[in-house]
Order: sequence, then C-alpha cells, then structure tokens
Amino acid sequence: MKIKSALISVFYKDGLEPIVKLLSDQGVTIYSTGGTQSFIEKLGVKVVPVESLTTYPSILGGRVKTLHPSVFGGILGRRDNPDDVKEMEQYKIPVLDLVIVDLYPFEETVASTSEEKAIIEKIDIGGPSMIRGAAKNFRDVVVIAAKKDYAELETLLRDQNGETTIEQRKSFAAKAFEVVGHYDVAIAKYFNHESSLYFLESSFGPKTMRYGENPHQTGVFYGDYSKIFNQLHGKELSYNNLVDVEAAIQLIHEFGIAAHKANSTFAIIKHTNVCG
Repeated sequence: MKIKSALISVFYKDGLEPIVKLLSDQGVTIYSTGGTQSFIEKLGVKVVPVESLTTYPSILGGRVKTLHPSVFGGILGRRDNPDDVKEMEQYKIPVLDLVIVDLYPFEETVASTSEEKAIIEKIDIGGPSMIRGAAKNFRDVVVIAAKKDYAELETLLRDQNGETTIEQRKSFAAKAFEVVGHYDVAIAKYFNHESSLYFLESSFGPKTMRYGENPHQTGVFYGDYSKIFNQLHGKELSYNNLVDVEAAIQLIHEFGIAAHKANSTFAIIKHTNVCG
C-alpha cells in the first residue's frame, strides 16, 4: 500500500519536521489541526485544515476537533469493501492512509501538579479514538502513536518510497494499542488512587533479567528500577539480585527517617540474608 494521504495531529512536535517534509516531497496530501497545522505551515508545507472536512471549527475549548464522520470515516473505511467505498464517495469522505497522533501528557501532568482541573483537561478523547480506529483498520492504514516510532516511519518512507507492507502496518498497530492501553491504565489509576485494594498496572519495555530464580530459568522485570536504586557496577541483574535489593530496602527502612538524616545506612545481602 502506498501512502497518499496523512492526518497529523500531535502534542509533541519534536522529530516531526523530517517526516512532514518527506511526505510533502512524495506528494502526500496532509490534513491537520490547530498547533500541528501551524507547525506544518511554518515549514512551508501545504496542509489541509481538518475543519474544511468537518465544516466545524475546534469547539468547546479544543475538546472537540476531530470527532466527526468525515475524519473517522476516512480512517475506518475498508478499501476492499464496496459498500464502504460507495458511502465514502457519497459523503465525500477522504481516504486517510497514514495517521500520526500522540496523546495529551496525562501522566506528566499528574506528576507535576495536583490541580484537578488541569489534570482532567489532559485526558485525551479524540487522540485515543483516532489511534484505535487506525490500528483497527491496519489493513489499510499506517498508525504512529508515539514519537519514538518517528525514526522507523521515516526510514520506511524513504527506503520504500511511501510503500508499506501488511506486516509493517500490523506491527505499528500493535504498538498503538499498547500506547492507548497504557494511557487508559494511567487514567484509571488516577481515579481509583484512594482504593487500597485497587490494582491495575501497565509497564512499557519489560526488562529481561540475566536469569530467573535458577540459572536455567528466565526472569523479566516490569517497571523502571532506576527510579528505585542506582546500579553502580557489576553484571546485568538477575531475579535473585532484585529479591536481595528488596530485602536491603526493607531493612534500611527499619532505621527510620531520623536515622537516615543523621547517618548513612547500608546493607550487604546474600540470598535475602544479612551478611554485612
């Protein structure tokens, strides 16, 4: 499938410029909204405002911009389904081959403020909907849901002259569903933070351990242990190493905050036993 049209609407613009210019050079029609539209126009690249499709401006303080059949029809329309094609032609819905959309920084906002109004406004509605729609229709649409995938897309556009395979589109779709799933988990955790029994977790980039509980077993860590401790030297950690780290942390905590301020506390642990 060759990309002939693209919808681009992102919060983070860094890394986007080379993709926009490459799409323009390949004759791709670009649709966009708001700040992304202004960004593309400043690059000297022609862009079609989404408002020209929906006949509605961005309304309700930006809460509603892309939620319209002319947008979602272009994303979800099945190119091999005669009825879909007929309806898209009837209602003048443009085909959208590429969707580049990221999400409002909800987790970053929660981490930086306790103001509920600011946090609520960073719950993205249109973004996840477009991402899910494009991922669902991966047979006909390429979806990019995070800026970390820009480099891969740029390489594909350049090396394959805008062509993509079904395997590549499905791979991007899998990543997109992961992005949206993680986003929804973060929102659910925020609204249920007062429930001590509530557990729902999502972790990007699981890290394979050197080995599991025994050398012939595998182990995987979900999370970012660099937020808990710094590994100063040594080999890649194993499952047992992390169990020992947990034992050390629990032991150090027994000394209390006052002791931490007055003295340094350290522990030497081997197989969860204190040995120094």
